[in-house]
Amino acid sequence: MVSEKKYPMTVSGKQKLEDELEFLKTVKRKEVVERIKIARSYGDLSENSEYDSAKEDQAFIEGKISSLESMIRNSVIISEDSRTEEAQLGSTVTFKEIPDGEVETYTIVGSAEADPLEGLISNDSPIAKGILGRKKGDQVKIITPGGEMQVEITEVK
Repeated sequence: MVSEKKYPMTVSGKQKLEDELEFLKTVKRKEVVERIKIARSYGDLSENSEYDSAKEDQAFIEGKISSLESMIRNSVIISEDSRTEEAQLGSTVTFKEIPDGEVETYTIVGSAEADPLEGLISNDSPIAKGILGRKKGDQVKIITPGGEMQVEITEVK
């Protein structure tokens, strides 16, 4: 038996996925079924772009629902009680780039809830891999697709 991939996430991250799943099942799924019904009423389906578009949307929504169900079913909640001084999954880490001093703060989360624009980076990202297991005061060289960066960790919480 093949074990399914585990998805580490925070309680709020899991709730966000559950909310999205509920929305897709109760709102979007019904909307696309209605679009298909209306498109069928136009007649010949072989040349009906509305029908084709609605069926493509339906396939996308059903795929997303299946994906979300799998992530939720295989979620592993990050325990906030096991926090240490070292950066780990669930930690919020602030660092400054050397030598320019630019300060950045990220929370390390599982890939299912990563959103870099919101300060949530995946534990699989180059930055997270570089700072996981490090403590306040550590200087770290991080290799990113954009090049190499040197940082000093200023806070781990």
